[in-house]
Amino acid sequence: MLKTKLYALAVAIPFALSSAPTQASDVESALANICSIVVADDKSELRKKIKGVRSSFRLQLKDYYTGIKCNGNSMIREAALNNAIEAGTLLVKKMPKKDLETPEEDGKTLQAWLTEQGLADNPIAVALQERI
Repeated sequence: MLKTKLYALAVAIPFALSSAPTQASDVESALANICSIVVADDKSELRKKIKGVRSSFRLQLKDYYTGIKCNGNSMIREAALNNAIEAGTLLVKKMPKKDLETPEEDGKTLQAWLTEQGLADNPIAVALQERI
């Protein structure tokens, strides 16, 4: 019985490891145009993209948000810079509060960055302030 389980485990591990790179490239291709969706302010397409990644790969927005850069900015920053109100507020609503308060790569929180950029009265900044 124990030998059978060990054998099954030994056979399963290489298959699990060999599928990991494929899944990573599948996730990358699924998220390939998310920046253009955000910049275009296409809320329905963004919602479909987030839902599709969640159902296909079991990933929440918070799992891949920090890994995606749009012109060197996070998706919410890029939405604010491009006045993509619908997409930006959707992202603010979908992200956990804790992650919205966490400093990004440059050490600034979203709120501090928006204020610094003169975007404190932007609807995305208002939604962020209400959420935090």
